Amino acid sequence: MTNSEIRTARKQIIQGLNEKSQLKNKVFLQTLEVFNLTKEVLHEMSNDVNELLEDSDNRRVRFEYRDRGKFEAELKFADDILIFSMHTDVFQFDRDHPVWKKDYVKKEPYSSYCGMISVYNFLTDSFKYSRKDDLGYLVARVFVNKDKSYFTEGKRQKTRDLTDFGKRMIDKAAVVNIVETAVLYSLSFDLLAPPYETVALATVEQMNAKIDSAKMQTGKRLGFNFCADDVKADQE
Repeated sequence: MTNSEIRTARKQIIQGLNEKSQLKNKVFLQTLEVFNLTKEVLHEMSNDVNELLEDSDNRRVRFEYRDRGKFEAELKFADDILIFSMHTDVFQFDRDHPVWKKDYVKKEPYSSYCGMISVYNFLTDSFKYSRKDDLGYLVARVFVNKDKSYFTEGKRQKTRDLTDFGKRMIDKAAVVNIVETAVLYSLSFDLLAPPYETVALATVEQMNAKIDSAKMQTGKRLGFNFCADDVKADQE
């Protein structure tokens, strides 16, 4: 390569680095703003629901919100816990993803870069008894881009089809809807006894662990296919 070609290549590298770093920083900040709004919604919802509960003194059914740090939050209710987790990285989608069919993305490819907030459903006792092998289930994901446009993936989420991606900006009402949908789904997503064959054998170590601290692995769909064995009300 000639010196001129090297200089041109270096300029392109610097330009690419600057553009990508600025873009990803903007996406990160937009997603963090949405996550902080989500924390606010969770806190307000906890207070509102607890005021309406008939048995408001029963800790078993009360909503309990806990801020687990800058990028995590927890909402506990009945036998369930929802963990809201913001990933610190920015994501792009594979070429088969339907997002690429949107005119919005075709005109502005950088709009496909998104931050991600995930919502996992766990059993309350999994944390109470430190059952580290228990299973949690991803019930929702929220993708937020540089324009604060968004779409969701997950159980019963209403903005999954990408129809308004690029037209719809996420706001407090949208976050409330996402959270309420995740809570309602988790309440109807019951713990099933695992198939007999999947628990027919156990090791001595498992029995000792169970005797010591109830640590036998548990999950709402342990031994079942999560996607196929969904609650019947969920029409995806």
